[in-house]
Amino acid sequence: MTENTQQSNHSAPELPTQYTPADVEGPLYERWVERGYFDADEKSEKPPYTVVIPPPNVTGSLHLGHAFEHTLIDALTRRKRMQGFETLWQPGMDHAGIATQNVVERELAKEGVSRDDLGREAFVERVWQWKDESGGQISGQMRRLGEGVAWSRERFTMDEGLSQAVQTIFKRLYDDGLIYRAERIINWCPRCMTAISDIEVEYQDDDGELVSIRYGEGDTAIVVATTRAETMLGDTAVAVHPEDARYAHLVGTEIELPLTGRRIPVVADEHVDPEFGTGAVKVTPAHDPNDFEIGRRHDLPHIAVLDERGIITAHGPFQGLDRFEARSAIVAALRAEGRIVAEKRPYTHSVGHCSRCKTTIEPRLSMQWWVKVDPLAKAAGDAVRSGEVTIHPKEMESRYFGWVDNLHDWCISRQLWWGHRIPVWYGPNGETVCVGPDDEAPAGEGWTQETDVLDTWFSSGLWPFSTLGWPERTPSLEKFYPNSVIVTGYDILFFWVTRMMMFGLYAMDGTPPFRTIVLHGMVRDQFGKKMSKSFGNAVNPLDWMDAYGSDALRFTLARGANPGIDVPIGEDWVQGSRNFANKIWNATRFALMNGATVEGELPPAEQLSATDRWILSRLNSVVTEVDAYYEDYQFAKVSDTLFHFAWDEVFDWYVELSKTTFMAGGPAADASRRVLGEVLDVTLRLLHPVVPFVTETLWTTLTGGESLVIADWPVDSGFRDAAAEREIGTVQQVVTEVRRFRSDQGLQPGQKVPAKLDLSGTALAAHEAAMRALLRLQPAGDDFSATASLPVAGATVALDLSGAIDVEAERKRLTKDLAGAEKELAQTTAKLGNEAFLAKAPEQVKEKIRTRQAAAAADIERLSAQLASLPQS
Repeated sequence: MTENTQQSNHSAPELPTQYTPADVEGPLYERWVERGYFDADEKSEKPPYTVVIPPPNVTGSLHLGHAFEHTLIDALTRRKRMQGFETLWQPGMDHAGIATQNVVERELAKEGVSRDDLGREAFVERVWQWKDESGGQISGQMRRLGEGVAWSRERFTMDEGLSQAVQTIFKRLYDDGLIYRAERIINWCPRCMTAISDIEVEYQDDDGELVSIRYGEGDTAIVVATTRAETMLGDTAVAVHPEDARYAHLVGTEIELPLTGRRIPVVADEHVDPEFGTGAVKVTPAHDPNDFEIGRRHDLPHIAVLDERGIITAHGPFQGLDRFEARSAIVAALRAEGRIVAEKRPYTHSVGHCSRCKTTIEPRLSMQWWVKVDPLAKAAGDAVRSGEVTIHPKEMESRYFGWVDNLHDWCISRQLWWGHRIPVWYGPNGETVCVGPDDEAPAGEGWTQETDVLDTWFSSGLWPFSTLGWPERTPSLEKFYPNSVIVTGYDILFFWVTRMMMFGLYAMDGTPPFRTIVLHGMVRDQFGKKMSKSFGNAVNPLDWMDAYGSDALRFTLARGANPGIDVPIGEDWVQGSRNFANKIWNATRFALMNGATVEGELPPAEQLSATDRWILSRLNSVVTEVDAYYEDYQFAKVSDTLFHFAWDEVFDWYVELSKTTFMAGGPAADASRRVLGEVLDVTLRLLHPVVPFVTETLWTTLTGGESLVIADWPVDSGFRDAAAEREIGTVQQVVTEVRRFRSDQGLQPGQKVPAKLDLSGTALAAHEAAMRALLRLQPAGDDFSATASLPVAGATVALDLSGAIDVEAERKRLTKDLAGAEKELAQTTAKLGNEAFLAKAPEQVKEKIRTRQAAAAADIERLSAQLASLPQS
């Protein structure tokens, strides 16, 4: 099953009585790093396995979402490393343009200084200083979690190599006509003073007002409704649907725009929904993306009435007012003129806010740099449609296609100082020159460089190949590109994954950046609610790691990781995982104390007991199951399978069944000690990718091996023993039924009672001693008198409960429970026999009734047997 090539002769190794994660995790992780276990060698002849870390922001700290995603990636890469792959988990951080600039500006504000006071060059130097001194806190926290990343290859999106990659691809895209400059509507943050991407806009329901305004007079009047009355100063038309008969006589005419004295046309446009509101909409091309498109179709002027700080610039009494002050003032002025037809206040509607500073964003017409995405997006869609790239789970494909097939051109410029400055120079006579990394920038009077920087997603879109040395054809690029898999949340499928796909296919001659896209859900609280500081349910994962250990947090997260589905998590679940780690520790400690070993070959099957053959058969099946789940990215099933195998089958059954063998000694005990060593060896290997710290400590103690990080991954030997599995299954059935009976009779778990076991005609005789020990059954003396007899699986267990229970009280209790079960059976049977009910009830309701019926029938059978087993008074 595995080769124990790293073991050494040692005897009776000891473990502390308790596992204390804080004493183990830090030193153990540093040892892994110092020994270079996580490094990746491009000269290796091993097959490559590459994953990039979704680069966390340099301003960031570890949150549960990071811990969840990183745990899954770490599990994949640890397993592949054990399987003999040259594994590269590429680490690094994103420069996070807006977030980092905001942090440093806040620091400057404490000193009474602004970035404008410093100037661009000094401000950027200050940001680099902050990055070196305070940035990258998350790297230390990743170590706490045990992440096996290749730290020697750590990259930063603003380092020299990645900056060269950014400049190279910008130049190529520009030369190919795929980057251009144009005036379009963008998301604008009046506080951060920059365009922001869609992913940096957070929508929330705000209380505002909906006002209906009458434009025009008499037969030419049209009523429009708006939540942003201040933008009416920039209206250049009113639009109606072409087939709306109510306004047909007005299309092509002009009406007066209130408060301004301007006249604006009425246009017909199919974008307008005639069923919504009055069927007429105000058109403000400079301040709304839909209105901008209507304006383009009808050649309408674009009148900007708000500046970059959200201040009204239109001439008149409202000039100089903040947008929200202007809103109230304009509504008051319209009301005074009798033009307010209706007002709804408060009016709750979805409003976009800057994710960094929470300011309400403003759609704004602005001159920006854009990527023409059509050919790039088509290639990204074709790569998935052809099967060259697979999305897991498959049902997420439709979301991917819904995005890439309908992409708008991408605004890539940001009005910031921190970031990759756009490599374009403007000449004194209107010249525009794009400069590549090997080109000389234009010199001479009047030449200036573009002041904008690139969207952070532009550089992170290059991450799978820029981190490997592109545009140079480095040995690392040749070895480790494309990535094997990308693991990320479905929430950034559109924003990060599609950009990597577009850039990877473009820059790498049609080779996609990864072969598989694995999408996971979001971490939520135990009630399924989004975690947020404002909700009071946000959790710092470091607190849970401090309290319960990193393995406990990792196991909890992995056990909840069903593909593409959100993950609920609560502290009690982490406590349960801590208990599992303790169970592994205590069981391994017991095994070592009883001589469990990996020394020598496993005895041949004919020299093993049925218990030994059973656990080896189950072990091999679990190896195959776990491999299949890993290949399907079913992390929850991997974890759940290993949890139940380790806790239930190995620790609660095999170890307990083997205790009597160990006590008896002899060759059988020696064989079981070797089998137990094998089972623990393989189980710890299987668990290691998810719970690396406790398994490493136990495995090195058990085997004397150097490290589980570089140990072999288990392989199914093919050994199966169906007969042994049936035999031990029968033992489990008998023990479980008798335990249930004891519990039903009110016996304490440790309370011993005399019993006779009739095992004739079964294969259970060899297990009698173990069964008696598990069931606390004493040998029957000469005065034994059976007061209860349980027939189970062909065996009979006779018990003398005299003096152990109150027979009459027990009979009353069982009789009452039996009557309740009979009533439940009668009610459910009657319901399922009612044709009217069956015709109307939903299938899930009928299925629930059938389940109740089956449970009642089983209860009747069980309770009747217990009553019959009671001694007669």
